[in-house]
Amino acid sequence: QVQLVESGGGLVQPGGSLRLSCAASGATFSGSDMVWYRQAPGQQRELVEVVSSGGSTNYADSARGRFTISRDFAKDSVSLQMNSLKPEDTAVYYCNAQFISQTWWGQGTQVIVSS
Repeated sequence: QVQLVESGGGLVQPGGSLRLSCAASGATFSGSDMVWYRQAPGQQRELVEVVSSGGSTNYADSARGRFTISRDFAKDSVSLQMNSLKPEDTAVYYCNAQFISQTWWGQGTQVIVSS
């Protein structure tokens, strides 16, 4: 069974940091683009960052300069380092893998930025 499992979410104060991780199992995702999405309450799901199978990255404007995506091909995992967090970063963060016409989703991890 193919699974993506996120971890690392939680409650953090504004200006703080969190590191989200996504571990893959049941398949290898080395040929897939790995993406972090987020969905805030009442909002549509939005792309945060993507790292391609070749290692190139792309960021949403909201993440630029604060968030860093990285992947470990040996461990088939992807991480999202989030710094200088703001209340508007509060959302459920989802890990996603994309390969040609196939896509897989994790169950999501909650991030709450609040004092």
